[in-house]
Amino acid sequence: QVRLVESGGGLVQAGGSLRLSCAASGGTFSNAALAWFREAPGKERAFVAAISWSGDSTFYGDSVRGRFTISRENAKNTVYLQMNSLKPEDTAIYYCAADHIVRKRPEDYEYWGQGTQVTVTS
Repeated sequence: QVRLVESGGGLVQAGGSLRLSCAASGGTFSNAALAWFREAPGKERAFVAAISWSGDSTFYGDSVRGRFTISRENAKNTVYLQMNSLKPEDTAIYYCAADHIVRKRPEDYEYWGQGTQVTVTS
């Protein structure tokens, strides 16, 4: 059973930065595609970023491209999301997800973390 635990969320002013981490256990992490999604109040869960099992391929949602960077460290079973130039509209609960291949729809991911809150004030 794969378990994902996010951390690193918090309160930050617009223009600031945060780095989210997602630690995985219970599965073959190095073979998994990993992704970040976010869910703002009253909105559907949305794709943020994804990374292939090798780390060679990364994908980003239009609203975060150029500001966010996804990376992974297989030796530590951890995936990161570096978030720079944060905006109030980035406020959401951020979820880590894992599955066999990279996808952009939340319904395609089997394993999920519990989420971490990110709040950006203006």
